[in-house]
Amino acid sequence: MSGRLAEQGGRALRHRRDDAPPTVHVAVPMDLRHRRTEGAAALARVAVRLLAVALAVLLLGACAGKIPHTLKPEYKDAGIRLIAVLPVQGENMDPRLARLLREKVLMGLYFKGYPKIPLTLVDEKLATFYQAQTGAQGVVAPRVAGELLGIDAVLYISLVECRTAYRALYAQTTVAARLELRSARTGETLWRVQDREAARNFGFTSEELEMKSSEVCEAAMQTVVDRALYALPDGPDRLG
Repeated sequence: MSGRLAEQGGRALRHRRDDAPPTVHVAVPMDLRHRRTEGAAALARVAVRLLAVALAVLLLGACAGKIPHTLKPEYKDAGIRLIAVLPVQGENMDPRLARLLREKVLMGLYFKGYPKIPLTLVDEKLATFYQAQTGAQGVVAPRVAGELLGIDAVLYISLVECRTAYRALYAQTTVAARLELRSARTGETLWRVQDREAARNFGFTSEELEMKSSEVCEAAMQTVVDRALYALPDGPDRLG
């Protein structure tokens, strides 16, 4: 009896196997496989580029902190909060570029956590002071600026270099600036830094080179300001 049941069960099993749907083998076209390979390679290239950009940003930040500068050890205890940015000093400089540099420094200080003192207010106070003076008029002393504006420190800016050398099919723009922060109470130097940036642009005509050089000059100036102020400790109003 058990042998018959086993034989019937085997027949039923073979019957079900015969009735099972056939296995379908799908052939992937070669061009589709090639596209998948190219897609994976493209994603890998994008990942490598993103990694390179991230490393470049990190290196820029690391290098910025290494710009040669002097900083008074007691700076954090000096209570520096209000900083007046004086007009840019320099020889044979373009007034527009001098004004642009001053504005960039003012904004940089603001993002570093120092309150923004309007440049117009600083200029008005200085103009009133100079009108009352006789004889040669030099750069206002830190203590005098402190009395005029009620500030903690004075930032002196010197545009050391700002020029463009034109060559065949390219032009090189160089920007160099020096920043010196002095105490309005004691007159001593609290922080000093100088930086320089050179950049090239290419063009087929002199008009094209001049137009691009103007843009490159502003970008180079921004780079100098960013690197210089990176070496300055954050102000008391810095968030985060």
